[in-house]
Amino acid sequence: MARTRPGSAERTARDVAGAGLGGELEAELTWWLAGSSRFAAFVEAHRSKIRKKLHRAADEASVRDVRAELAVARLLLTDRRFELTFEAYGRGGGPDFTVTYRAGRPFDLEVTRLRRPPDAAAIASVVLGKLRQLPPNSPNLLLIAIEGDAADAADVGTAVRALRARADRKDDAYFAFRGIDGTRTFYDRLLRLGGVIVWCEMAVGDRRAASWVNGSARIAVPEATTRAVLACLRP
Repeated sequence: MARTRPGSAERTARDVAGAGLGGELEAELTWWLAGSSRFAAFVEAHRSKIRKKLHRAADEASVRDVRAELAVARLLLTDRRFELTFEAYGRGGGPDFTVTYRAGRPFDLEVTRLRRPPDAAAIASVVLGKLRQLPPNSPNLLLIAIEGDAADAADVGTAVRALRARADRKDDAYFAFRGIDGTRTFYDRLLRLGGVIVWCEMAVGDRRAASWVNGSARIAVPEATTRAVLACLRP
């Protein structure tokens, strides 16, 4: 993999990380930038957006959230078949990344870091919260970064079945309280979700990433694309 000149990597990392809480990422960003010219080009193209996200981070947990997004971008860019755009819909207006694989149809990828143990209730809450951000006219993947030693510790299938069961019971109050306008809207938004990938950075090998596919998605993410994403997350 092509590398970036160390001096250039240090300057970019210092500028992006800033002097606030984001500064704790400076050393790691320098290493990432120096090790990959593709990641360095990505950061340079989106330098202003990344810098704003880190400068606005209110606490260390928020910094780690941004780090998760950048770590995923770096890993995907190790595969030259992937091209990434950051926040194509504007800040807060849609998924974090718009991704093209093998010059095919772009798909959207939302990355979120779970700040609590990955039990079914936590996963259900994340999925439900992120459905609001998924655009209706493109394939969508949700990536959930968790802590622990195995990605399959997060049972996405069980979490989604629990949400479906609530919807079948017409529990509109439950969904409305969480920002979804009733069960009908929930089912419509769920059709936008092509699948969920769970990424456990500290795990080893194949245990680092697992996937759940939404068989009822209106626009499916191609199986080969999901496999390629998983391969990048399991180096």
